[in-house]
Amino acid sequence: MDLFLQQVLNGLTLGGIYSLVALGLTLVYGILHVPNFAHGAFYMAGAFVSFHLMKAFGLNYWIAMIGSAACVALLATLAERLVFHPLRHASGLHPMIAAIGVLLFLEAGAQAIWGADFNRMQTPYTGIIDIGGLTLPSQRLLIICGAFALVVALQLFLKKTVMGSTIIAMAQNRDGASLVGIDANKVAMLTFAISGALAAIAATLYAPINLVYPAMGNLVITKAFVIIILGGMGSVPGAIVGGLIIGFAESFGAFYLSTDYKDIVAFALLVIILSVRPQGIFTKGAR
Repeated sequence: MDLFLQQVLNGLTLGGIYSLVALGLTLVYGILHVPNFAHGAFYMAGAFVSFHLMKAFGLNYWIAMIGSAACVALLATLAERLVFHPLRHASGLHPMIAAIGVLLFLEAGAQAIWGADFNRMQTPYTGIIDIGGLTLPSQRLLIICGAFALVVALQLFLKKTVMGSTIIAMAQNRDGASLVGIDANKVAMLTFAISGALAAIAATLYAPINLVYPAMGNLVITKAFVIIILGGMGSVPGAIVGGLIIGFAESFGAFYLSTDYKDIVAFALLVIILSVRPQGIFTKGAR
């Protein structure tokens, strides 16, 4: 039973990170209606900025996380203004190619600045917590608490604030939102900024138990796409539920099958669920 509960905790850790990344991705999809392949590069940039702020300037872990979130939010906003905004009337293929270009550019930039080596990010939370026979590293507990606190905060922001309501309105009907006086440009910039900040925070939370390197966002963003397809393209609740499903599937798959198949589980699950429910768990549209 202890081993089972241990995998539940591991699943919550992975699910929290995946949900944060998928939330940012699905918010942008609601505005662009185009998959943002550059989102994985924002995740990678967030980890590197936090790593650099801590190593080069000796900043506190939390200060570095805030600084990273601000930097990547600005980077994502610049990408929206300089790359995606000029292509807003182009066919879906053009923004997709542009997003891949941003991804490759940022990966090359990270490699030029920090090199291609694998780096270990330090964390002040190195202890082990024993809960009823379960051993849980402090960093994993921080991930679970931090990730789900952000998920709740984002849901409250979208549901309870005027700016959040404008994002939902834009995701549901961009033209209709513009007709009632919503500034599409400001909403798009805000959405990209939130998306970038979520990616940076997720990367900073997860990097101490993983590694920091230029291609670290590729597998994460691939799984995030699986999550938003499972949950329903553009669905905020779907991104949260999909992240938890993939997190638990990977955790239990690695334990009961093999760690060699851990990354395959997400894609196998995608095929199975879409065979039963092609539209995803939730219907299309942010909620």
